Amino acid sequence: MEGQLKDTTKARIALTVFVFVVAIVLYWRLGPEDVPGDRFVKTGNYRLEDKRYADAEQEFKKALDKNKDHVYAHLGLGITYMQQKRFDDALGALNRAIELDPNNAVVWADRGILYDKTGQHEKALIDYKKALSIDDKAVEGPSFLWRFMRNISKKQPQVRDRAIYLQKELAKPESERLLKVEEEDKKQRMHK
Repeated sequence: MEGQLKDTTKARIALTVFVFVVAIVLYWRLGPEDVPGDRFVKTGNYRLEDKRYADAEQEFKKALDKNKDHVYAHLGLGITYMQQKRFDDALGALNRAIELDPNNAVVWADRGILYDKTGQHEKALIDYKKALSIDDKAVEGPSFLWRFMRNISKKQPQVRDRAIYLQKELAKPESERLLKVEEEDKKQRMHK
């Protein structure tokens, strides 16, 4: 009888912990939004990380249907378009995000990356410097924990590194500049 009581108590504790964990996850995923559209942006970010660009685009557009001025929906859409090589659309979305929040370092950094990808290196440098002047910590790149969770051992290049490199290269005569290195450029990551 005592053994059955212990087993019942353990089962109740396990069930309580399970329900508690499920409740936390549901609240985090479906709870109140700080800004209308946040849930769609979160989902869009997951799709973006999974390289499911069409799905990410739909989620960010749902967020914008709910809140046309959602900065991070425009940012996510800009990054999604950039990954799809839809550079004009990406520029429009990133410009809109900057209009809505001109003090957002991440948006400036991502527009700099867009300019960099499209060979507009002078504009990229201007945007990188702007991002760094607003918040140099926001564009440092992923933390050790984020990299660990995604099994990425090597720290990726940072906005500051690219800005310094571009500034040095742009100071050289045009014939001596090396502004694109495909292998290194592929390592450049977007910021969210």
